[in-house]
Amino acid sequence: MRYETPKGLALLLPVALMTQGCALFASAQPIASARSACSSLLPDEWREGVPGADLPQGNTVGDWIAFGDAQTGQLDKSNDRYRAAVGIVERCEVRDREAIAKSRKKFLGIF
Repeated sequence: MRYETPKGLALLLPVALMTQGCALFASAQPIASARSACSSLLPDEWREGVPGADLPQGNTVGDWIAFGDAQTGQLDKSNDRYRAAVGIVERCEVRDREAIAKSRKKFLGIF
């Protein structure tokens, strides 16, 4: 009597043997990090934006010059907030990347 190995099981055997070798690399704990935690560092009132200067009540040139000066001041505040927000988020992302890199275990001390 002749005995034949089922072809389906014979094809699964190399896969089963390879997965045992992969267990060495996949045994580390997953690293969980918050993706949007950096934006929570920004002040809530910055979401409202910077209001524009009040329109002048009079029709004189001096009133409009004062309005233009005040409006420019508000624009400067807005631009400063934007630069500060971008800087905060960039530093937060760098901090998170460094923390994740430090927390990963090295395989055999080189990988």
